[in-house]
Parts: sequence; C-alpha cells; structure tokens
Amino acid sequence: MRRSARLLACSWLLWLSAAQAADANDFRERLPQDEVVYFLLPDRFENGDPANDRAGLKGDRLETGFDPTHKGFYHGGDLKGLISRLDYIQGLGATAIWLGPIYKNKPVQGPPGNESAGYHGYWITDFTRVDDHFGTQKDMKAFVDAAHARGMKVYLDIITNHTADVISYRQCSNTACVFRSPADYPYSRAGGTDGSAINEGFLGERVQTEANFAKLKRADYAYEPFVRPHEAKVKVPEWLNDPIWYHNRGDTTFRGESSIMGDFVGLDDLMTQNPRVVQGFVDIYGRWIEEFGVDGFRIDTARHVNPEFWQAFVPAMLAKAKERNIPNFHIFGEVFAENIDVATLARHTRVDKLPTVLDFAFRAAVLETLTKNAGPDKLTALFNGDSLYEGGEATALQLPTFISNHDAGRFGFYARKHLQGASDAEVLQRSLLAHAMMFTLRGVPVIYAGDEQGFAGDGVDQDAREDMFPSRVAVYNDNVLLGTKATTAQSNFDRNHPLYSAIKEMAALRKDHAALRRGKQIVRNYSEKPGLFAVSRIDPQTEREIVIAFNTSTEPLQANVEVDVRTRAFTSLQGTCAPRPSAPGSYRVTLEPLSYVVCAAQDAT
Repeated sequence: MRRSARLLACSWLLWLSAAQAADANDFRERLPQDEVVYFLLPDRFENGDPANDRAGLKGDRLETGFDPTHKGFYHGGDLKGLISRLDYIQGLGATAIWLGPIYKNKPVQGPPGNESAGYHGYWITDFTRVDDHFGTQKDMKAFVDAAHARGMKVYLDIITNHTADVISYRQCSNTACVFRSPADYPYSRAGGTDGSAINEGFLGERVQTEANFAKLKRADYAYEPFVRPHEAKVKVPEWLNDPIWYHNRGDTTFRGESSIMGDFVGLDDLMTQNPRVVQGFVDIYGRWIEEFGVDGFRIDTARHVNPEFWQAFVPAMLAKAKERNIPNFHIFGEVFAENIDVATLARHTRVDKLPTVLDFAFRAAVLETLTKNAGPDKLTALFNGDSLYEGGEATALQLPTFISNHDAGRFGFYARKHLQGASDAEVLQRSLLAHAMMFTLRGVPVIYAGDEQGFAGDGVDQDAREDMFPSRVAVYNDNVLLGTKATTAQSNFDRNHPLYSAIKEMAALRKDHAALRRGKQIVRNYSEKPGLFAVSRIDPQTEREIVIAFNTSTEPLQANVEVDVRTRAFTSLQGTCAPRPSAPGSYRVTLEPLSYVVCAAQDAT
C-alpha cells in the first residue's frame, strides 16, 4: 500500500507538472485583450544584486549615476530583483509585464546643478545590450525565461525617436537651442538662407528614398553639430555616432513640425525619415525579439516620429515575431494626450498604422469622473469614439487602459489634489472604483507598480516613481499611502493590502469571463452628473451579457438599467445583483456610494 501510495503521489506530481507546463506553453495563444499588464521601472522595483548598483563605474553620483537618496538618480533595482518578485506579480493576477527600458544609458546628463541619471532608461547610448545598473544579457534571458515558464508575457519598452544627449551645437553649446525650421534654415544652405550652398540635389525629408538621402552630406543647415571627443564613439550600433542621422534643429516646442524634428528636451532627435535609420532600428529591435523571444513592444514618444517610419517598422517587427513563433505580438504606442482626445489617438492607428496606442483618453475620462466630480457621461463620450480607430471596436478592445503611470502621475495624487476635503478612506474607495472600471470596461488593464500598495505620489515624473523596496528618498518616505500605515521607507510587497487583494479578485473575474476580455461593449445608461454608469459586455460565444453598473456619486443609488429583453435571470459576480429583471429589457440595480456590481445573465440566447 505504501508503495502504491508513493506511486500515486508521484503520478499526481508528474500530472501537475505537465499541466503547469501546458499552461506555460499556451500563453502564446492568448490574444492581447486577454492580458493583465503590470508596468514597472526596473530601477525602482527590487534590488537583487547590490554589486551592480554603480554599474562598475567609479566616483560619485555624477559619474556612476547612483544615489539612492535622490529621486532623480539610480536606486539599485535590477533584473535579479525582478526575477525574485515574479511570484508577487503573478499573484496579483498579472499575465504580462511591461518592462521599462533596460538598454545601456548615459549615466548622467543635464546642466551643472541640475543633473540627473538615466535610471528610467530613456537616455540610450547602446541599443544592443542591458545597462550594467540592471544586470547582464544573461540576466535578461533569465528574466524572460522565468516569466515565460510561468505563462507570463514580457513587453519591452522601446525608443526610436531619440538617443541620449550627446550631440551639441556650436551656436548654443551651453544654452537651450531654439528650434530652427526648414523654411528659415533649409537643407540647401549652411546656417540659414544666406549661407553657402550645401547638399545639392537633396529634395528634403519628405522624399524618403535612399537615393535622395544619399545627397544629404552635411548636417550644418540649421546648427553646426559636434560631438565631444570622449563621447565620439559612445553610441552602439556605431552608425548612430554620426550627426548626419539626426535632425539637428534644436529643441522641440511640441507643436507643429518641431514635434517631429525637434530635440526632446535636448535629446538627440533621429531623422527617422531616412531609410538608413528605419533599417537600423528594424535590425536593432528585431534582434531583441530573436534573442529573447519577447512578446510585444510599448513604443515611447510614438507621436514624435513620422508616420512613414511606423508604416515600415511595425510590419517588420510583426514579421520577425512570426519567424520566432510569437503569434500575438502586441505593439502599442505612446501618444500622449491630457484630455479625452480620441481623434488624436485614433489618427495614429489609421495614418501611422500602429496596431494600438496607450489609451490616454481612458485615463482622462476616469480622472474627470472620479476626481473632478464630472458625470460619467465623460465615459460615454470616450467609448463613442471607439469606431474612429483603425479596425474600430475590435481595436479598442486591445487598447491598454491605465489610471496611473510614471510620467503623468498616480490616480491617488489627482484624487487628493482635486478632492481636498476627501478622507483617505474615500480616496481609497475611489481608487478601487477606478481599478474596477479598468478591469471590467473594454481594453487591456495596465497596473502601474505601487498602485496596488496604495502609492499616491507627489506629482508627475520623478515624483511618481517611488521605490517598491525600502526607499531612502525623503520626499517619497513622507508620503501617506492609501489603505495602509506603511511608508515607502519599508518594503511594499504586501499581499494583504486592500488594493492588492481587490485587484487580484478583479483579475480573476476577468480571467473567468470571456465577456470581460473579448466581449463587445454596449453603453446602457449614464448620468450627466455623478451617479450611474452602466454597460453590458457580450460574451462572444454564448452572446449572454454581463451587466456592469457603477455609482460614481457619494450617495446610495437605485436605478433601472436597460438589458437584453431575452434575459430572464441574473447571478451576482460582484456585489449584490437582483435575481430577475423588473420587466423584459429593464433591470433594477441598487448601489452603495462609490461602488459597482457585476451581474451575469443566465438565459439570453
């Protein structure tokens, strides 16, 4: 009997291992809208190897970039630390990790007295390897393999718009360089319309052929660019060291043609109209797919690159992914927008041919609704625009939705800013409701690391990039977190935090019901002041609906919601749901302040 029991136990373990392996292998088949994405900056997540904190560099923070007491410098997080916390991320319900840029960066840049480090990863010098602050190529492979073994996908943050600030201009080497347009500083003259003739036969950047760009031989049409000797060969691949591959027109104003041609706060802006630059980045990022088998790209500053670049780059990346047997490679571009500006976002899917974009309009609508006392009709306006995207509502299902990020700041910050009389308990409840919207409404939910631990931050950019491991930054450690008495001075990986627990439940609900991932969304009812917002999500197989109703007000609410006239019964998935409609096509919901219900139809056909 004992031998039989042992054999039975061994058989069960083998079956379990095989089942887990099957689940891990099946992850490639998931569609982009099936994912729950967890976004993190590796420097701020977990320090698994203090030996790489200074990346092997010598000197003070201006040489190594490392100062864990300053919000603008490296703090020590790395890939080994991330690997050690994969169980925590997966336990939250995340199925994909969006990894902030991990490429080798210029350690420190900025004018004297205002220096900061490339801890965020967006000041790249070497596009081909991992920054030593984060680890090695071997560490990167170990991370991707470990995530894949768990059935989790990995999305890389990529940059093609610019490199680190290495190129200087003679006319303003110590000051900001204003943008100089092609009208005032044409490619055909050195330093302006009165300059000597140069680049004979070059027809401008709109004629994007190799033959045309072969005639662009001098880069001093607007400014006289130069590179200081100690940085002459700092960029990799080597071709990136030649100023001819850059626009060299000074700083962008984020308007008009400067949005495409201008330097992003001094960063060297690549001439992405040039076919050589296009092919260069196809080669660079194709290798990351080939070498590591990553599952998608988030594209930084996508709106600041000309559409023709994306029209060539995206198909090339999808083809490379297909060669690597990655069938559902997800590409989403950053098209920054502060308002509910669906048209701008959609334009980049239609003209640029980006498969999807980060849904900044969703964030704006949620902030309007839950932090500025606007009515949930703002959400209706958002979703009415879904047909504008290339592919319409099918594309909208794959838009990554978010309420917080590393640039624009955290939801909790805006709730406190706009609702100054609100208690921390109310802000927590609003954060829970915002997450519920993200998990049940159309789109792919993106959790920004720290939100699940109640991080609220002090603002945008560096003020929204707190450490998950014990922080030594004073302006982080004085923050009041939501739902806990902890501070950022201690490790924040608490699986019992109310936000972590709630998000875990939301993720499980989304996983269990295809309607919440893949289902068509129908806006049913909404108020023009804080109150009811209700939608139905339609299961693509059974055609049964799931009704989701939110109360965005601070008063209890009862209301009728339009439903499918065929539905005769409902069951509760979240909150308390009435068992039957009040009449065919009408369903009564009862909601506490700042709450929601999820009610599944039982008999619609």
